[in-house]
Amino acid sequence: MTGLIPSLDALKSQAKALRKSLLADGPDLGHGRALELVAKSHGYRDWNTLHAAVGNAPRPPVELGQIVEGRWLGQKFTAEVLGIQTVANDRYRVILDLESPIDVVTWDSFSNFRSRIQKVVNSQGRSIEKTSDGVPHLVLKK
Repeated sequence: MTGLIPSLDALKSQAKALRKSLLADGPDLGHGRALELVAKSHGYRDWNTLHAAVGNAPRPPVELGQIVEGRWLGQKFTAEVLGIQTVANDRYRVILDLESPIDVVTWDSFSNFRSRIQKVVNSQGRSIEKTSDGVPHLVLKK
C-alpha cells in the first residue's frame, strides 16, 4: 500500500485486462472477481477498501519528481516537480524547478530570469491567474 495508487479508471482497466488475459487461459473470470484481484495486487484487502483509498476526488495534474513541460508567462520550459500540495478541491500548489532559467519579461530593456515556479493550478494543470489577454500564467502539458 505504499506509493501512488493509480486512478479508478486505470484500476478498472487493469481488471478488464486481467479478465481478458485469463479468459484465453481458461474459464471466464467475472468482473467483480477481477476487481478483487486487482485490489489484492495493490496490497488492499478488497475492492471496496481500494476504492475508498483512491476516492473519487480529482487527481493532481502532476506527480512528485515528475519531469514536465509547459509554458510560464508565454515561455516554454522543462522542469522537475519538487512539490505538490492540495489547496482545495481541484486546486493544487505546485513547485517546479526549471531545467534552465527563463526570462519572463517581454521588454527589451529589462530581464527577470526565473529558475523556480510556485503556482496554484487546477486538475488540468492550468493556473487560475491569467494574463490580460486571458492566457493562464502557467500551463502544464500532460
